[in-house]
Amino acid sequence: MTRKTAARHIVDALVMNGVTHVFCVPGESYLAVLDALYDVRDRIKLIACRHEASASNMAEAFGKLTGRPGVVMVTRGPGATQGSVGVHTAFQDSTPMIMFVGQVARDQLDREAFQEIDYRRMFGAVAKWAAEIDVAERAGEYVNRAFATAINGRPGPVVLALPEDMLTEEVEAETLPPAQRALPAPDERALEELREMLGGAERPFLLVGGGGWSADAVRDLQTFVEATGLPVGASFRCKDLFDNLHPQYAGDLGIAPNPRLAERVRRSDLVIAFGPRLGEMTTSGYTLLQPPLARQPLVHIHSGAEELGRVYTPMLAINAAPEAMARALAAESWTLDEGWLQQAYMAHQEFEDFSKPIEVKEGVNLSEVFCWLDKNLPADTIMCNGAGNYAGWLHRFYRHKEFRTQLAPTSGAMGYGFPAALAAKAVMPEREVICAAGDGCFMMAASELATAVQYELPVIVLVSNNGTYGTIRMHQERQYPGRVSGTGLVNPDFAAFARSFGAFGATVTKTEDFPAVFEEARASGKPAVIDLKTSANEIAPGRRLAPR
Repeated sequence: MTRKTAARHIVDALVMNGVTHVFCVPGESYLAVLDALYDVRDRIKLIACRHEASASNMAEAFGKLTGRPGVVMVTRGPGATQGSVGVHTAFQDSTPMIMFVGQVARDQLDREAFQEIDYRRMFGAVAKWAAEIDVAERAGEYVNRAFATAINGRPGPVVLALPEDMLTEEVEAETLPPAQRALPAPDERALEELREMLGGAERPFLLVGGGGWSADAVRDLQTFVEATGLPVGASFRCKDLFDNLHPQYAGDLGIAPNPRLAERVRRSDLVIAFGPRLGEMTTSGYTLLQPPLARQPLVHIHSGAEELGRVYTPMLAINAAPEAMARALAAESWTLDEGWLQQAYMAHQEFEDFSKPIEVKEGVNLSEVFCWLDKNLPADTIMCNGAGNYAGWLHRFYRHKEFRTQLAPTSGAMGYGFPAALAAKAVMPEREVICAAGDGCFMMAASELATAVQYELPVIVLVSNNGTYGTIRMHQERQYPGRVSGTGLVNPDFAAFARSFGAFGATVTKTEDFPAVFEEARASGKPAVIDLKTSANEIAPGRRLAPR
């Protein structure tokens, strides 16, 4: 065993676990780790960001895109509090992620030293595990446990606090092999019960979602769907788990879903929830499936045993990871049910009809913008967004054709889309990456234009600029009509703002001008911001506010 600093043991554990990127805002509390990363700069790329929220969102997006834990490093106190948004998103989205937080020296603990926080208490409710490495010899052990915890069961975030003095201790410790993923798999009894329940169903519906999916799992899922004839839909912001052009795809359940799809789920006589937690957004406020015992017979398949029966009482609960469950389903012999297949075809046609452009009376028509992108972008384009009413246009009118082409927070966090796009481009530079953002959402991370230019990450940002916090304004107009308060925005010239960083910037005021401007942004080879002048009166697809 070689004598090294604890910081170097931590970095060696990162290398052993296959880490390729670390996102951070540097801080003096973990300088020793930054120094150790210098020695492995040929294997781990360090991306320094302008805000910890962006850095943690990038790590979360990395985990979502690759299935491997995204790694973020932040300094103590303000660094950890500002970076906590990414931990919360990773928790709600079931994304593997590890946050390292600098901490005060061990002999200063519990004195409220400069920027001191007890991170075990702070993150206890929003992380799978929050711990502090007090013994330098065990640094590698803690890191390996963090990886194992993040990827096993229901994936999620882990937070490790690093006391400053612990990091510089030189100790002998063995470098451990990488953490292993254990896949819970269905037993024969569960598969037999599922087959029996399907055999008695006339209007079954398969709903896929959640974390922990792989390309193999998605392929096996399609094999199962085609063998049975089942109609299949996606949970909130999980549209890329099934080809949206497939004739058995029925659409996604989220905010303002297709009313016909919602009714189809209500009328189903068997709902198979494969992967999602069945949260508030997917269930339309727990109305499509009413807890604790839904009107529809429910089969719930989930990788985390603690999720089964937590909100809903299923008729059949199967503790299985998506990859293991999909493989088992694809290996079974099924009989194609023509009745189910016709229902699936009808559901897909309803989805197609719902995805056609609609008319708007003012501003750039986002339905036409996203329909144009749908037809003109490569199938493997990665589309990213944060939170806001603009996202409803994207989700409704853009169709995902391949796995891992959607990066969006089910936690509903604003400021996510742009950092997620930068992470995606850093990890997969050969793929086109687009960020859809609202004016409020983009400004929460707009400083990362400096990061995009510094690391040469040519993503294209489409800013829906309607001068308002649209979602809140919509609710405000409904509950307190005529009393607009706190939701108006005064924005910069986004095109000029982008150019000030050395990026491409342009403004679109007419829908028909968008394709040419988009191609110009593409051809620039730079990070790009396209300011789309939309109207607050066209607040959501099919929903208008009274002009003011």
